[in-house]
Amino acid sequence: MEQTYQTLIGQLLDAAKSAGASGADAMLARGQSTSVSIRHGKVESAERSEDFDIGLRVFVGQQTASISTSQLDADNIKDLAARAVAMAKLAPEDPYVTLASADQLAQQIPMLDIYDPAQPDADSLRQRASEAEAAALSVDGITNSDGGNAGHGVVDVLIATSNGFSAGYQRSSHGVSAVVIAEKDGQMERDYDYSSAVFETDLDAANAVGKNAAKRTLERLGASKAKTGKFPVIYDRRVAASLVSTLAGAINGASVARGTSFLKDQLGKKIATDGLNFIDDPLRPRGMASRPFDAEGCPVQTRKMVEDGVLQGWFLDLSSAAKLGLAGMGNAKRSLGSAPSPGSSNFYLENGTIGRDDLIADIDEGFLVTELMGSSVDMITGDYSRGAGGFWISKGKIAQPISEATIAGNLKDMLMNITRANDIDMRDSTAAPSLRIDGMTVAGS
Repeated sequence: MEQTYQTLIGQLLDAAKSAGASGADAMLARGQSTSVSIRHGKVESAERSEDFDIGLRVFVGQQTASISTSQLDADNIKDLAARAVAMAKLAPEDPYVTLASADQLAQQIPMLDIYDPAQPDADSLRQRASEAEAAALSVDGITNSDGGNAGHGVVDVLIATSNGFSAGYQRSSHGVSAVVIAEKDGQMERDYDYSSAVFETDLDAANAVGKNAAKRTLERLGASKAKTGKFPVIYDRRVAASLVSTLAGAINGASVARGTSFLKDQLGKKIATDGLNFIDDPLRPRGMASRPFDAEGCPVQTRKMVEDGVLQGWFLDLSSAAKLGLAGMGNAKRSLGSAPSPGSSNFYLENGTIGRDDLIADIDEGFLVTELMGSSVDMITGDYSRGAGGFWISKGKIAQPISEATIAGNLKDMLMNITRANDIDMRDSTAAPSLRIDGMTVAGS
């Protein structure tokens, strides 16, 4: 981060103290992104955005307020700080709100390899998007395209506090995708594939993305309705990560403190099948959600949130930790105009030891889910219902495609009936291998 920005954010914190704040912290984010979309070989859109924003949080005793701006300069620093302090004085007292103390702040900043200096220009992105789309359209049976897309982004982040912490990092991202359509006997189907990574060299080849998008689309032709009843359900790895995201919400300390999680009384208890480890790893090199410190300037750590099926802890920022009588765990995240809140980083279910085909082999009838639509998940009770598409399983083999089905169960039961494959893709921030869950309700619609 440029010295100019470090100076400005330091001046902003000083101005907050001068305006009457007992403490303050700030987050600055400067980002740039470029994306190019192609349809039928022609550029449909080319976009570039550049953003600069700063968020300031001030404390007046146990009162606090947050404010954000995109126009930080020496002339408006005092006005911004004064407005924030005035807002805080009108806020109700919160006994749990706190600024990280000096001993809670990160003392060392790890190097995580989350910035790629390669910055493809718009023409390079156009070529990548074109290659993905062309590869998809070259497959027999593909009749139309919804486009190929390629993008690149960089964000600079700086966190500073009034008690001396100031550190920043850079993060990059690259992506390529293709969406195509196939038609047969008057039926149209649409599907996609994508690849995203911190480093350009870790992307799947654009033509491979296109070919896979075509393959997935063609496989959906001739879809029928699912049977209704209780069956084993296989979550393809592309959709299995959604269960990991749902668990992250259930063990979020803010939800637990509010009493709005179905796992709120389960700390230290068995909530999942033997052998299951759910791990949060903010320190993973080249991880999409890796970070050297959290949004309050506190150190981060790799944690087994669930170990051998037993719930070990919550995602905690300082406020939610105080509400629960626990220590903060470096899980704070924040948007620029609001206070920090807890959340996951690179959160994943540890890989299994068998292939996806092995999950399917002994299923007489079941449902392989490759797409999820909509969501009805009651985080208080754990009741779960999702629209789904995929393939019917018959006598251990993938049979006909299925569309417009519904799968349902309760997350408490689902977590206790998981069998894992060994096909996890660790490039996404939330990841899981393909999963089998027995005894779910499947309904054709």
